[in-house]
Amino acid sequence: MSVASPCKQICAIDEATGWCTGCQRTIAEIAAWGALDDDAKRAVWAVLPSRGRNDVILNEANDPGVDIEILRSAQDDAGGRSTP
Repeated sequence: MSVASPCKQICAIDEATGWCTGCQRTIAEIAAWGALDDDAKRAVWAVLPSRGRNDVILNEANDPGVDIEILRSAQDDAGGRSTP
């Protein structure tokens, strides 16, 4: 199964950060998404908590393409909330 897109259908680039206000991806990450392999998609998911995307684990924990341990580790490293 393919790794789900983090898109939230709230598409606007924050000029200060260069990240989409909905999904926290850069324009380059958004543009490349369709061509990325699953490992590269997981790598993008892993950095989203450090950009303020604190709902990643709650929304994507059931996606078999997302490694929950990588997400938890990235979120903990970013000072985000943890889930049990």
